[in-house]
Amino acid sequence: MKTKEQYEIGKLKKRLRHLTGKAIEDYKMIEDGDRVMVCMSGGKDSYGLMDILLSLRRSAPVDFTLIGVHVSGKFPGTQIPEKVREFCESRNVECVIADDDINSIINRVMPEGVSVCSLCARLRRGILYRVAGEIGATKIALGHHRDDAIATFFLNMFYASKIKSMPPKLITDDQKHIVIRPLIYCHEDDMRSLSVAMNYPVVNGTCIHKANKERPAVREMMDLWEKQHPGRLDNILKALGTIQPSHMLDRRMYDFDNLRSIISDSGKGLKL
Repeated sequence: MKTKEQYEIGKLKKRLRHLTGKAIEDYKMIEDGDRVMVCMSGGKDSYGLMDILLSLRRSAPVDFTLIGVHVSGKFPGTQIPEKVREFCESRNVECVIADDDINSIINRVMPEGVSVCSLCARLRRGILYRVAGEIGATKIALGHHRDDAIATFFLNMFYASKIKSMPPKLITDDQKHIVIRPLIYCHEDDMRSLSVAMNYPVVNGTCIHKANKERPAVREMMDLWEKQHPGRLDNILKALGTIQPSHMLDRRMYDFDNLRSIISDSGKGLKL
């Protein structure tokens, strides 16, 4: 007989598995014969992504391989690489640790007191793409979930004047790699609960460099909205997948210049 806690954990795993499977199907993320490189940051979401994909692989109609990859960055005092390796080995998954010295690059090129998040992300991305080529990965899987995508949407809108988020699937600029986000439908609260239930070896700590402050502020705003209006974040995610270019302002996405009414075309209307 299952305890109430075991029953709830089972429901949680089933829900996350269902949402991840739906995202993979909706966006055709994984195909037969794929070698999927799972990016393991050492955070709760990357551990959860690996376990969910392993679960889906057991019953998937297609055959695919998983390999864990971690970029250490050589930041002082971290135990993440060892934790990631042990996690992957416990699940019989091949693990690659990239030891590129991101920390030294940041210290050399970034002024004191300036946020390094953007540079760090670009460096990590470049390393991941290189490793993907080295190991023959056909897909690169990232652990971003629903809340990450929505936060990125607001950050781009508030600070970059762009309507832009995290796509569930994209091809890199050089056309060499396909990046996928299988957790795009999953809620962060559920990923956090899974991490606690599974006792993932998450290494909690603060970045030694000056971190970006805008994202935490946006996440605080989102949390408040969801508390006051449950379901709002799901509605925002659905909106990101239901865009009507004719009701936006981007002239590149919709031909406003050549709009003509029936009256205008008949010569009876005012033409400017």
